[in-house]
Amino acid sequence: MQRTDTVIIGAGQCGLAMSHELSRRSIDHVVIERGRIGNSWLTGRWDSLRLLTPNWLNGLFGPVPGDPDGYMSAADFASTLAGAAAEISAPVMETTRVTSVRHGGDGYVVRTEQGTLSCASLVLATGACALPRVPAFASGLPKSVTQLTALSYRNPAQLPDGSAVLVVGASASGLQIARELALSGHRVTLAVGQHTRLPRVHRGADILTWMHLVGVLDTPFTRLDDLERMRRQPSLALLGDPDRVDLDLNTLQALGVEIAGRLVAVTEGRAWFSGSLANLCASSDLKMRRLLDRIDAWIGARGLQALVDPPEDIAPTRIPDDPILSLDLRARGIAAVIWATGYTPDHSFVDLPVFDRKGRIRHHGGRVGNGLYVMGLPYLRTARSSHVSGARRDARAIARDLIARPGWRAAA
Repeated sequence: MQRTDTVIIGAGQCGLAMSHELSRRSIDHVVIERGRIGNSWLTGRWDSLRLLTPNWLNGLFGPVPGDPDGYMSAADFASTLAGAAAEISAPVMETTRVTSVRHGGDGYVVRTEQGTLSCASLVLATGACALPRVPAFASGLPKSVTQLTALSYRNPAQLPDGSAVLVVGASASGLQIARELALSGHRVTLAVGQHTRLPRVHRGADILTWMHLVGVLDTPFTRLDDLERMRRQPSLALLGDPDRVDLDLNTLQALGVEIAGRLVAVTEGRAWFSGSLANLCASSDLKMRRLLDRIDAWIGARGLQALVDPPEDIAPTRIPDDPILSLDLRARGIAAVIWATGYTPDHSFVDLPVFDRKGRIRHHGGRVGNGLYVMGLPYLRTARSSHVSGARRDARAIARDLIARPGWRAAA
């Protein structure tokens, strides 16, 4: 059995950032990756996906190549991760699947398909988007309807030419997939639940630039009134398009996408939608307006009005006069349903009493306890925790906590 101070599971941006911080502190460690480095970016994303964050926010250990205001593809980002791993000489065991993690002696025993390791501390860096979240009533869909998720969808060629498609979910994944399908000639209906709305550009700069400058991304988890609510927030509805176009329900409707409320059931070949579409859209518009007002106030307080573009009027989300409440799938010719209803982490290999009643790992800013840590979850420490720019910060905080554990070296 191989012995090391720390085992890191996952070689994405979080795992590599953690490896770098441990190497800086001369802590012996191993990084275990089920596939290649950056595996989820290579195998769990659709072909056209680009990162939502501009390149200047995507450097793990330094600037990434290309236009700092551009948006790199998922495959290109995976390549940058491989380069980063080589740069720091990360001790990565690729194509090694972890089968179980258990307590063992003075630490943990990590069993893999390639052998067993023991360690004093353990970091779970497998991310938040390992498995698709699909509602139980999906089983009620007719067998003739193809079902895909945001993890299994690759491109419009998977579907019959010109077919009708129901996309369920209006976060970034659902909006992007609905847009791509509409542009490729498919008839798309989009089921809309809770969602965000943001312009790609505000007053001449990328919205994430403003969020960075104003400090929206940096409120620590300890200062939030309702941390659980923040961790449940939908992803930012943005598109990494070189033309920096907006992605929202209005732009989709202009492409011919039909919007409906949240999908609540499927019975006897009919889809049923809630009547809350108008309220959901009004709430999303209000939150967007509050953020833009906060940015404008920040600009005004610093006397920067003359240096930036004037604010633009943004039309409220258009609501159909007669929103769909139910849909006969066969009559509408729905050939496929794409579930863009969110993701969950995959911690099924963790055989430890660290889960809450909903199956989520209990943690405090990434610290689970007894030398166990988790990374890459929504609002782990700040809003940046889900972004590349947050990996180094979170890793630094966790590394400090790890070496502060009494006697941890003796245990190794």
